Amino acid sequence: MSLWRKTEKTEAAAEKAAEKESKKPSPAMGVTPLLGKKRPQIIDVNPRAAIPGGEIVVKGTGLAENGRHALVRFGDQPGSLLLSSPNRLIVRVPDEVFSKNFTVETPSGSSGPASVVVGRTIAENLHPVANPALDSQGNIYSTFSGTRGQKVATSVFKVDTNRVMHPFLNDIMNATGIALDREGNLYVSSRMEGSIYKVTPNGERSMFAQGMGVATGIAFDVHSNLYVGDRTGTIFKIAPDRQIFVFATIEPSVAAYHLAFGPEGDLFVTGPTTSSFDHILRISPAGNVNLFYRGLGRPQGMAFDVNGNLYVAASLAGRRGVVCMDPDAKAELIVSGYDLVGLAFGRLGSLVLATNATLVDLPLGVEGLPLLK
Repeated sequence: MSLWRKTEKTEAAAEKAAEKESKKPSPAMGVTPLLGKKRPQIIDVNPRAAIPGGEIVVKGTGLAENGRHALVRFGDQPGSLLLSSPNRLIVRVPDEVFSKNFTVETPSGSSGPASVVVGRTIAENLHPVANPALDSQGNIYSTFSGTRGQKVATSVFKVDTNRVMHPFLNDIMNATGIALDREGNLYVSSRMEGSIYKVTPNGERSMFAQGMGVATGIAFDVHSNLYVGDRTGTIFKIAPDRQIFVFATIEPSVAAYHLAFGPEGDLFVTGPTTSSFDHILRISPAGNVNLFYRGLGRPQGMAFDVNGNLYVAASLAGRRGVVCMDPDAKAELIVSGYDLVGLAFGRLGSLVLATNATLVDLPLGVEGLPLLK
């Protein structure tokens, strides 16, 4: 005689009870729930996106018991615990994460799954120092910049839509900033030479401009003027006919200027200094310089989404990653990750992030502002 008949339950009631039980979070493998103890519960995750090695803060209840650390799993991969308390964990995201969910396990059982978006490394053995660039087909361009005066075999690499990396351009000393024009030509700055090169889609190179000082970040406006940041304190404007103007003068940077145009035509500039309280400048089309935000650690590459929010690789309140700022300059860390130097929006809401050695594809679900209309 079955157990259900012994307890005089109907078959329908038994099925209902079994279904209810199946919906409960199952105990973690190798973890036996303790009687009278509640399973851990995740209430909040911040930020909700990271690259491998990034750190997320998990808040909840029952996240640690009697001084015993929890186990955080991203699928079958454990994360590293940097801080553990009953109500708060700081977790480092492991490499090669394939699951979008993670759980917290304690002797009392396992939490329900919580989601986090984790980027996937798509290119390695690079040395970017600024934003990557994406063409209309979805190919990604990035540099191997090298240390000052270092001659490298390949200056610019191309990552195709199958995420295969190919050498694209050789013999540019300290390739730094890159940008694409409407015709798909790539422009590359050399901070060593103070020059800007123009490169056709098939890799033919020509000199576009010289005498740009320590040429770092570059960006086009909607009128096809190219702006060049000389990190010693000048923003140059190069017209389509190659006439050169001094557009603005600003505080020098110890590293580089990074440039991005906003939806209203203003030029936004970062330039890391020795301060841990750096700023973002907003320069009007007339060249008037204003402060947009102060309080970031080492702000570098930037990009805008279609809603006018600014994304910048920087530290905020001691946490490194991608900081998002709305048009009113309200700032929030939305991606956690170390060694980030630049970013660019790709297709289907992805964000391509450049660290100092890799490119990472993060499916953030945000549409970027077109760089050239």
